[in-house]
Amino acid sequence: MIPKQLKDCFAQNTKNRYASRFRPGLPPDLCTDEEEIKVALKITTREVDGVTVAALDGRIVLGEESNLLREKVKSLVGEGKKKIVLNMDNITFIDSAGLGTLVASHHSAKGQGAALKLCHLGTKFQEVLQITKLMTIFDVYNTEAEAVASFSK
Repeated sequence: MIPKQLKDCFAQNTKNRYASRFRPGLPPDLCTDEEEIKVALKITTREVDGVTVAALDGRIVLGEESNLLREKVKSLVGEGKKKIVLNMDNITFIDSAGLGTLVASHHSAKGQGAALKLCHLGTKFQEVLQITKLMTIFDVYNTEAEAVASFSK
């Protein structure tokens, strides 16, 4: 689903490019910064029974979002947090760079004695992890409660 603001911006951009072909010298009116839609990753953390739960909201893609996730996990481990659950319930999209960031974060955390677990994966995301054989790397749980409880075992 494409947000209305993005559709309007595209339509305006297309109309102006069309007009500039018939009226030479008319500059295309590209989307302004105010109209540009930035889809960022939001991360909120909280403690549940001694486990740090990071709820992710948005997209994990190449660029700012992947860097934010990498830095967040790095800072949590740096603060001495050894039990981390990434709640993926509100992740709308993940690309190959996002997958790479998850793998690198998992590996980095593990190397520093921390554990990184995932929960609330959508069916498509689970399929991607199975196809890429990454499901064998991560501890994956259906619910946040299950992921948190797994640290007590």
